[in-house]
Amino acid sequence: MNSPRTTLYRDKHNAKLMGVCSGIADYTGVNVFWIRLGTLALSLSLGWPILAYFVAGFILNKKPPHLYRDESEKKYWQGVRQSPRRTAREIKASFRDVDRRLAAVEAHYVSSNPRLTAEIERLR
Repeated sequence: MNSPRTTLYRDKHNAKLMGVCSGIADYTGVNVFWIRLGTLALSLSLGWPILAYFVAGFILNKKPPHLYRDESEKKYWQGVRQSPRRTAREIKASFRDVDRRLAAVEAHYVSSNPRLTAEIERLR
């Protein structure tokens, strides 16, 4: 999964300081408020998350400006990052449903329909 949409970035567009918390929020799909609150709580209690924040701020690349076309594509890729297997199952189920509906349409039109058969014969 080397897609640019499955990479953790700094989100400078929604940033307060360096964009690390907003990047994590974009990556996970969790509201950025809760990420910032968790980071603040951990920093006050442990101390080392402050260092980790600044290290991540220097290591992570900036998020490309047009990474997603719309909100639904953003939600889709967040789902892929959270659970690739579940996303694959959902896609597989969608294809099965489309295949089932297509088979029903095909069965309807290919079945022995006297009016359809007469129309086809008339066109020959």
